[in-house]
Amino acid sequence: MKGSKMASKGKVLIVDDDPRNIFALKETLDSRGYTCLSCLDAKDAVEMASDPSIGIVLMDMMMPGMDGYEAIPAIKNARLNLPVISVTAQAMIGDREKCLSAGADDYISKPIDVDKLLTVIAKFIKTENDQ
Repeated sequence: MKGSKMASKGKVLIVDDDPRNIFALKETLDSRGYTCLSCLDAKDAVEMASDPSIGIVLMDMMMPGMDGYEAIPAIKNARLNLPVISVTAQAMIGDREKCLSAGADDYISKPIDVDKLLTVIAKFIKTENDQ
C-alpha cells in the first residue's frame, strides 16, 4: 500500500479528557483505516456529534464537568441513531448496565482490548465491503 491512501472505513469521534488515551485510540484506529476526530470535553462532543459524517462515538464516561452519562443522552437527543460506545475504567459489576442505561449502544472497559474494540466498532460501522 506504499504511496496510496487507504479509503476510510468511517469517521470515529473519540471523547476522553486524557490526551494519552486519545492518542492511543487514534493510533490504533488510524492504522486500521478509520478517520478519527477527538475532543477532551463532553460538551464539545455533543456539538461535534451533530456532524452527519461521524459514524460512531467512543465516549469516556468519567470526565470533569459534563461526564459521559450526561453527554450520551444529549448526543442521542440530537442524533438518535448515532452509535455511542462507552469506554471506561469503570469495570465493576453493574457498570456495563449503568452505561447502557445512560443510552450507550455498547461498553468497552479500559485497558482496551484492541480486538474487542474493533469488533464492537465493526458492529456499528458498515463499510462499502460490508454492504
